[in-house]
Amino acid sequence: MRILLVEDDPTVRGFVAKGLTETGHLVEQADNGKDGLFLAVSEKFDVIILDRMLPGGIDGLRILETLRSQANATPVLILSALADVDDRVAGLKAGGDDYLTKPFAFSELLARVEALGRRGRNESAPQTKLEINGLEMDLLSRTVKREGQKIDLQPREFRLLEFLMRHAGQVVTRTMLLEGVWDYHFDPQTNVIDVHVSRLRQKVDKPFEQPLIHTVRNAGYMLRAD
Repeated sequence: MRILLVEDDPTVRGFVAKGLTETGHLVEQADNGKDGLFLAVSEKFDVIILDRMLPGGIDGLRILETLRSQANATPVLILSALADVDDRVAGLKAGGDDYLTKPFAFSELLARVEALGRRGRNESAPQTKLEINGLEMDLLSRTVKREGQKIDLQPREFRLLEFLMRHAGQVVTRTMLLEGVWDYHFDPQTNVIDVHVSRLRQKVDKPFEQPLIHTVRNAGYMLRAD
C-alpha cells in the first residue's frame, strides 16, 4: 500500500516508517501539519497515519476535518498520546477511522493499518498496475514488462522503478529517493542511488530504442511520461 505518515517525533516516525517499508509498503512522510495537509489533499494514498498533535499551526484533527470536507474518504489512523475517552471520541467524530494511543506495539499498528487498507480496497478498486509509455508494472505479481518483454528486477530495483513510475513526469530528488526507497532520513554521502539507477537503466532502457529514465542536472531523475 501507499501510506502517508504524518508524525513530528523523529523517533516514532523513523520506527513506524522502517517497519512499514520492511513489510512491503511505500511510505511518504511529513513532520508537520502544513506539509501533511498538502500531501494528503494533493496525492492519493491507501491509508493515512496521522499524529494528532503537530507543529506548524495545523494539527491532526484540522487535517482530518479538511479531508472529510473535501469528500476525501482515505482511511485515517490517528496516533496520539491523548488516551482519554473524550479525546478518542473527538478523533473519531472528526472523521478518523481508528485511534491508536502511544506508546504502541508496531505489530498492532500494522494490523490496524492493513485492516484499514482492506476496508478501503473494498470501497474502491485498487490500483494493481502501473503503465507508462509501454512500461508495465504489476504490483500484485511484482513483475515488469516493457513492450511485452519481461524485465527481471531485484527487490530494491523494483521499489525504485515503482517510485519513479508513481511520480512519472515529475523530477524526483535525491532526498525523495533516499526517504521513499531506502528509508534514509539523512544523506549517507554515498553513490547508492547512482548505482541503482544505473543498474535500472541497463535493464529498462538499454535494450530499447527510447530511454525513459532521464537525469535532470542538479535536481534528480525523471521518468518521462510522454
